[in-house]
Amino acid sequence: MEFPFPSCQLSPLHYLLTSPALFSNQLTPENYVHWTETPESHIYSADLPGVRKEEIKVEFEDSRYLIIRTEAIHESTKPARNFMRKFRLSGRIDIDGISAGYEDGVLTITVPRSFRRSSFYIHPADVPERVEVLARGA
Repeated sequence: MEFPFPSCQLSPLHYLLTSPALFSNQLTPENYVHWTETPESHIYSADLPGVRKEEIKVEFEDSRYLIIRTEAIHESTKPARNFMRKFRLSGRIDIDGISAGYEDGVLTITVPRSFRRSSFYIHPADVPERVEVLARGA
């Protein structure tokens, strides 16, 4: 006995909606910056093809915000691409250890975490011989 299989013909709409030519650039926004968090640092990377190193500005505002932007070198020129992103940084970062690099059109900024802890020292002479309990729990 032979079972008839339905012929599966795809409509032209299917080819149109799955075309990579239509949606290749719409999956990632133009000013997208990839953020990775490691135990030691935060790493930001941005694809900036065609932008010269001199046109990239990395700034810190109020020791709280990381700003990445492109800026024209001379007033008469325009940067190859207009780009601006602003990130709020966590309170525990080492501002002096921040580094940035630009290679093959990719800007990478590393913001190290700060592991400084406030500590105090109790001199052994300050410790009483006997500890007295003043209040007990109910």
